[in-house]
Amino acid sequence: MLLHRLGITHIVNAAHGPAHIDTGADFYSDTSVEYHGVEAPDNKDFEITPFFYPTASFIHKALSQEREGKVLVHCARGVSRSATLVLAYLMIYEKLTIPEAINVVCAHRNILPNAGFLQQLRQLDSNLNLQRKDGIY
Repeated sequence: MLLHRLGITHIVNAAHGPAHIDTGADFYSDTSVEYHGVEAPDNKDFEITPFFYPTASFIHKALSQEREGKVLVHCARGVSRSATLVLAYLMIYEKLTIPEAINVVCAHRNILPNAGFLQQLRQLDSNLNLQRKDGIY
């Protein structure tokens, strides 16, 4: 299997569900790949914020494993939903600001989160900055 050859140990499908990319956990049941699905349309009005922390935690745990996990984060086109979740991970766990996170990701690939997702990332950035100032984060 290609995923095994690439060393992929974990998958985040940011377009999970029958109306999107329907490769749920059962699709990977005969592999050692761990799966995390996010049923999110690429729609500027969709509230993706509730998925920031659970998905970031899944990615963090995968990358923190002793055997150094490798995570594939995808959606339908790979530029909006998946990019938004990767940016949130970088902001939450790597403590990057939104411009820093965007620069890191853009150094490897082109991304284009929709306007609604960018607004939600800006709010996350603001919340994280407040938590840092208050010594909470």
